[in-house]
Amino acid sequence: MRIPLDYYRILGLPLAASEEQLRQAYSDRIVQLPRREYSQAAISSRKQLIEEAYVVLSDPKQRSTYDQLYLAHAYDPDNLAAAAVALENRPESTKRGTSTQSLGIEITQDELVGALLILQELGEYELVLKLGRPYLVNKNGAKSARKGNNLADEEIHESAEHPNVVLTVALACLELGREQWQQGHYENAAISLETGQELLVREGLFSSVQAEIQADLYKLRPYRILELLALSQEKTAERRQGLELLQNLLEDRGGIDGTNNDDSGLNIDDFLRFIQQLRNHLTVAEQHKLFEAQSKRPSAVATYLAVYALIARGFAQRQPALIRQARQMLIRLGKRQDVHLEQSLCALLLGQTEEATRVLELSQEYEALAFIREKSQDSPDLLPGLCLYAEQWLQHEVFPHFRDLANQQAFLKDYFANQQVQAYLEALPTDAETTNEWAVINPQYFPQPQTNNSSFPNNSTRNSGQFKHSRTPTPDLDLPETPEYSNFSPHIWNSSGSVKSEVPAAERTSRGTNQHLNGSAKSVTPGHNQKRRRRKPTPSASRGRVPDNRPHARRPRRRRTFANTIEGKTRLVWRVFISLVSILVFWVLATTTFGWLKNLFFPTRSVPVFQLFVQINQPPISIPDPNSKPQSLDGPLGDATAEEVILTWLSTKAEALGPNHEINNLEQILTGSALSQWRLVAQQDKLDNRYRKYEHSVKVESVEKIELFADRAAVVATVKEVTQLYENGQFKNSSNENLRVRYDLIRQRGKWRIQSTSVVNQIIR
Repeated sequence: MRIPLDYYRILGLPLAASEEQLRQAYSDRIVQLPRREYSQAAISSRKQLIEEAYVVLSDPKQRSTYDQLYLAHAYDPDNLAAAAVALENRPESTKRGTSTQSLGIEITQDELVGALLILQELGEYELVLKLGRPYLVNKNGAKSARKGNNLADEEIHESAEHPNVVLTVALACLELGREQWQQGHYENAAISLETGQELLVREGLFSSVQAEIQADLYKLRPYRILELLALSQEKTAERRQGLELLQNLLEDRGGIDGTNNDDSGLNIDDFLRFIQQLRNHLTVAEQHKLFEAQSKRPSAVATYLAVYALIARGFAQRQPALIRQARQMLIRLGKRQDVHLEQSLCALLLGQTEEATRVLELSQEYEALAFIREKSQDSPDLLPGLCLYAEQWLQHEVFPHFRDLANQQAFLKDYFANQQVQAYLEALPTDAETTNEWAVINPQYFPQPQTNNSSFPNNSTRNSGQFKHSRTPTPDLDLPETPEYSNFSPHIWNSSGSVKSEVPAAERTSRGTNQHLNGSAKSVTPGHNQKRRRRKPTPSASRGRVPDNRPHARRPRRRRTFANTIEGKTRLVWRVFISLVSILVFWVLATTTFGWLKNLFFPTRSVPVFQLFVQINQPPISIPDPNSKPQSLDGPLGDATAEEVILTWLSTKAEALGPNHEINNLEQILTGSALSQWRLVAQQDKLDNRYRKYEHSVKVESVEKIELFADRAAVVATVKEVTQLYENGQFKNSSNENLRVRYDLIRQRGKWRIQSTSVVNQIIR
């Protein structure tokens, strides 16, 4: 067998190496031994080839002849006449290892292991696989043939070099996989590692090397998952493999926030960053399936991510049932944190405007509430601001985390104009029935006039604030079972894109009050008796009627719930007015009498009057220098300010995840989804009696200003983070990482806050 090796490569020397370098290289190669798994025969074969190379190159005459042959192949491979003459002049003892046709050495079967060992030490892993695999295939074929012929005596005579060749090929696969890992070809690295592992398992040899390869495969899993899921959606087989690897990783870990050892080398913080980075490569359907399954462990982080996936998918694909499911998950999640803002947005997308406004008032997201109130100044309620906030929230905080929705626009007008959405929302129960926050509710029936228009055109109107009587859902829709009475209050969009409610504010207030009073079930008002005596129209009749004056015909009866005559109202007004006047007169007399008695028995001393010292030529207060530069709070974000914001976040993170778990401090530097996610992590650590100690250093690399949004910026910084994890007061493990992180900042009330973070380059150890 011919091996593409020359004597200089065997010793690791250049052509112009001196005799001293030759002796030193020979000594080093002889002393350097391979792995302990190799047999003595393999070590002797390697040593024999090294000694042969040293013998030839240490003799000046033989080295001169070999150099002629070497140079002939290197510079004039076509003219081999001089090489043939030089080969004939060599001693007989050294002729067998060289050929004029190719620069290599001839070896016997017993010397194959030594040659493969030397090639592996030189880093020629692919060449080792090329030469070793045919040998193993031939051996396995011959072994099978011997077993088939029942040649027991030949089977006993197994070559001694076979296990060594298996080990060399497996180690070449291991080193080649690590090399491909460093180059960023993660799936190719996994194929190389799995090839070596399968070879060892099939042969049943070297369990320690099998464990070493398996450990590398476990550490490689996160990289493989990111590489496979980052492929285009047309490569379904590869992406399915990535999802299976992710599922196996989560099972070994015990969930997203699990603490089991999955042998990946990722601590909890690293794994959360990995999940955040992974979300950008998953579609909304994939995230829905993944996080909904993980939320059943249970897992607070998975539940929150599942809510985002359900809302995004429900809005983008016009499936309100998914949004309703997200709302139910938020109700369970609300026992641990403030998610009233998300609940309000879900109620809005379900057409339950009164419930959305009510839940919004319970939220502690003060920045969002301030924005919503600011955009609703000219409206009797908060619906315009809430609708505008919902569109921006979907566009900038929800959709960017899904690869198939990153470029999709979010318009509530198109969502509510969809016929499937309208059909589902009309079949939903009332606000009070869905939230179940009042003890007993007596539902009221309001017939719903229908129009022929199924969408929301600019020049048409649709009656809102109506309640539809529906006993069964629409057959062609997959709707959940609804109670007997359901209501839906859709909205009409004007040309400017703002939402308007066709029900007047006073009527909405009185309706909500009547529902609350009816929920007490203590007394029945005359108006309610009148409604109960009305004949219930059939659905077909209600659809066929035109909404001419039906609401106006019922208003007198609904308003006559306070008094029966105008005289009764007048008497009550006069009583209230006389009472107020009497209280005012009594207060004036009492204060006058008290002051007179006080001056009579406790006379006050006269206070001396001092003249204020004011000079005309000198102002009473100092006037600033006109040449001094005013300090502006609304200036652009600079490197120093960005570094200060990031350092503030890192110190706040250390406090929130530290021994004292100061979770409330997160609101001072985070906002949006980042605040919710890190608050969940801190609360989970506190429940598990786990804390961390951090050491940070930050270097800002770039500050990117967004032209369309002056209050938004992106900062890329290098963060060095040293983490020490403690569980139940005992030290668990530590990590030291260098990360290149992107921070998305937003300025709220003159203060920069972090809206989201993502790792650009991550070194996971």
